[in-house]
Amino acid sequence: MSEHQHHPTLTSARLVPEVNWHQRRTAALGLGDRAADGLRNGMGSWGFVFAFLAFMGLWALVNSLGRAWDPYPFILLNLFLSMLAGLQGAILLIAAKRQDAVAAALAQHDYDTNRAAKEDVEVLLRVSAEQLRTLRALQADLTERLERIERRERGA
Repeated sequence: MSEHQHHPTLTSARLVPEVNWHQRRTAALGLGDRAADGLRNGMGSWGFVFAFLAFMGLWALVNSLGRAWDPYPFILLNLFLSMLAGLQGAILLIAAKRQDAVAAALAQHDYDTNRAAKEDVEVLLRVSAEQLRTLRALQADLTERLERIERRERGA
């Protein structure tokens, strides 16, 4: 290879680090997506479970003593629980649907990253093979020169 020829360049080499993919995705979330994630994270916690159990226990206690606005069998509480269950189901489905979209986008990002890395490795393999050919040519040239020097010294 002459000194005027250039090596192929790496396709995905970056001088500046790329912004974290997850941070970019999170920053692009709409209000509804952020709310669904927040509610999912809140409702899926032990804090929520214990607070909800405490609320239902307090409701039952207050409505069992004295004058109650929702006497036993707590029909109003049952109505609220039914509405909450319906709302929770919808919120969890929204959050799950968004999580599926994130998983698909992350899989695509991983695929794209792997493709770029594969291209980089292929370029490096070509450069390495080219360097090996150059080294072998230089070795052959040196061997030939050494043999000529040895022949000249024997003849002298």
